[in-house]
Amino acid sequence: MTVSDAYSPPLFSIAPMMGWTDIHYRTLARLITKHAWLYTEMLAAETIVYQEDNLDSFLAYSPDQHPIVLQIGGRNLENLAKATRLANAYGYDEINFNCGCPSPKVSGRGCFGALLMLDPKFVGEAMSVIAANTNAAVTVKCRIGVDDHDSYNELCDFIHIISSLSPTKHFIIHSRKALLSGLSPSDNRRIPPLKYEFFFALLRDFPDLKFTINGGINSVVEADAALRSGAHGVMLGRAVYYNPWHTLGHVDTVIYGSPSSGITRRQVLEKYQVYGESVLGKYGKGRPNLRDIVRVMVYLSLDLLSSFPMIEAL
Repeated sequence: MTVSDAYSPPLFSIAPMMGWTDIHYRTLARLITKHAWLYTEMLAAETIVYQEDNLDSFLAYSPDQHPIVLQIGGRNLENLAKATRLANAYGYDEINFNCGCPSPKVSGRGCFGALLMLDPKFVGEAMSVIAANTNAAVTVKCRIGVDDHDSYNELCDFIHIISSLSPTKHFIIHSRKALLSGLSPSDNRRIPPLKYEFFFALLRDFPDLKFTINGGINSVVEADAALRSGAHGVMLGRAVYYNPWHTLGHVDTVIYGSPSSGITRRQVLEKYQVYGESVLGKYGKGRPNLRDIVRVMVYLSLDLLSSFPMIEAL
């Protein structure tokens, strides 16, 4: 199927973050929230194609991680098509195409990521190829511009061309432009100014499309405010990694109106420990190792420790 008029974007999702949103982090996140949509790290189409005999270590996940989105990147249409077909066996709920990563490895030597915002015709073709090879919904994650190509009209052209050439009806908009020279990926997440006015103008000018807002939103309260202001969905990144309990712990009740599960931080850590012991060394050669599994627990553990009066007093 393609994205139809009945398609409804996730109200709340966790951003794809390279080196962060691996299967271990997603396992921890799902123990805290049952409704937030999870994203994989970006996987290059070439990686999927070249690792065809070892796909489980890249694409496998447990059923309880649904709803889950696979984010892919790339510049070669043939590889994008094959990677999508290979991913079908894993049953992702959505395939997202990365047009926003400013990393030199991606937008520089890789010639994709945010650089693709300068070639909307290719992105439209890529989205058609991806959609033709999957039954999942297809979406695009992008910036509001790149370098000096940062006008609202250029952003509108980008959205219009892609949605005209492909079934893409949902765009996740990081409300900063990307500067591909002179700024690190981390600087690109904070130095270019946020222009939420661009995002909300897209809601007005493309009433038949769906838009999720991303960038600079750091709490569930702020996410709820964005939804009440008209955003079709909200995506948070580093905030949910650094403050998992105080963000994800409130998503289900505040955003989705579900009753509290009643699970405690200690129970989450205990359940995650059981998971960690079950997957240690699963893929051979010490992969995953103890560090891979434990590092995603750090901020939740610190948060739990800070709840003790003696710790807070130190």
